[in-house]
Order: sequence, then structure tokens, then C-alpha cells
Amino acid sequence: MSTKTGLFFGSFNPIHIGHMMIASYLVEYTDLDQVWFVVSPHNPLKDKSTLLPDHHRLFMVNLAIEDDRRFRSSNIEFKLPKPSYTIDTLTYLSEKYPKKDFVLITGTDVFPTFHKWKNFEELLKQYRFYVYPRPGDSKSQFEGHPALTLVDAPMVSVSSSFVRSGIKEGHDMQYFLPDKVWKYIREMNFYR
Repeated sequence: MSTKTGLFFGSFNPIHIGHMMIASYLVEYTDLDQVWFVVSPHNPLKDKSTLLPDHHRLFMVNLAIEDDRRFRSSNIEFKLPKPSYTIDTLTYLSEKYPKKDFVLITGTDVFPTFHKWKNFEELLKQYRFYVYPRPGDSKSQFEGHPALTLVDAPMVSVSSSFVRSGIKEGHDMQYFLPDKVWKYIREMNFYR
């Protein structure tokens, strides 16, 4: 029997409570059995300058999910050719885990650039997407596509860039981050 596994791709720079809330919502309120946090080495469409080294971001994801069986971290993209493209990662994971039915988790904020994704038509043909709402996002040409399921998750406006700039400005960002992640960031003096 195949298990439905959500793949939550991101740089998680850092992972914050918004990510945890979305993952928790999806595993509790949809048919997903598990959510994997796939830590991306570098998104070709994002600026790399503020990105912490891969191993630190993966470590923070592991601190955040601890031993919660509903969640798992994945460093699969660290081992694949760079830049990493979603279609290549999915092809690899589908071959490696044939009993898993992979679903992509993404926010409505990807829609404006989705047509730039490598083989995006193929992705829509072969996989399902669970799309959560992001503040300020408008309707898209992809909305209503049979491969996309818009989920009614609570809208979370916390972002990693907000957390990073808060830390840089000297604000106490404790309640925006899982406890152990906040402690690790302070210990390592990240984002200052």
C-alpha cells in the first residue's frame, strides 16, 4: 500500500513556526501520512547571499521536528547535481521510494514564477500539489488546475526573511521559531 507523503521544499533559512504550522495542518487536515521537509541547497530563482550553509539549515530542521513521526527531514537535494530542480528531485525520490505517493506542498506565492520551473507541465501531469494560501497573493492561471488542491490552511504571514531581519535588528524573535532553533541561532550568532 502506498503512503501519501507531502514534500515541503524550502531553503528553511531558518525554519520557523509558520513552516511548522503549515506542515502540521497538512498532516492533520488532509490525507497526507507524513510531511518531509526537503532542504534546498540553493533555489536558482533566489539570491544566495543570505543563505546559511546547508548543514546548519538541515540541523535546524531536525531540531524543529525532533522525533515527531509525522515529519522527516531530507537532504536529498544536497547530493543531486546543482542547481537542483524539483522535477529531478521527484524523479529520483519516486524511483528510490516506489511505495510512496509524493505530493508537492507549496504556497500560492510560487504561481507567478511557476511557468519558469523546469518541466512544469510534466510536474502538473505526474504529481499532485497541495497549495496553501500566502498573504497578498492573487488568483493565478494555474488555479483550478486538476493537479492542484487549494488547502484551507490558516494564513501565516511569518517569513524567514522577516525572522532574519528581526534578528539582525536585535529583536527578540523567540516566539517566531521552534524553541531549540531559537537557542541554536543565538548560540551560533546567526543572521546578526
